Amino acid sequence: MPATVEFHTGMADKIGFACRLLRKAYAKGAQVAVTGAPELLRQLDEALWLFEPQQFVPHARLKAGQAPTPRLARTPLWLLDPGAAAPHREVLVNLGPGLPDEPEAFQRVIELVGAAPDDRDAGRRRWRAYEAGGAKIVHHAQGAATGAQGAA
Repeated sequence: MPATVEFHTGMADKIGFACRLLRKAYAKGAQVAVTGAPELLRQLDEALWLFEPQQFVPHARLKAGQAPTPRLARTPLWLLDPGAAAPHREVLVNLGPGLPDEPEAFQRVIELVGAAPDDRDAGRRRWRAYEAGGAKIVHHAQGAATGAQGAA
């Protein structure tokens, strides 16, 4: 398990929050891998193209079994379908209901947990799993209008 895991919880718009967090991470020069269900990653991919037209966040999608092309290898933000391997190991953002693959391989892990009951329940299970693995949890409770504070 990673030494520390940051949980951002309670956001009403998980995709919008993720866009703000990823925009901030990109502005700081961070390399980020994002995991989650394929449909959620599709929504995030679309939102990143439309979120701030004047502030594009370079990103690419990687499916299981694919390797990044040499032209895309330096892309700072990767959306990883289940089973896809991250091209870099700096920051991992998990949007999914389960534990991400190999979270201990990343320097930093950020868990996003929305306000919906099923998302909260899955987040609680991940929290307990990280704690059982010895990770220190840092919690950032979000309100409906809160931005991406403490982001990468």
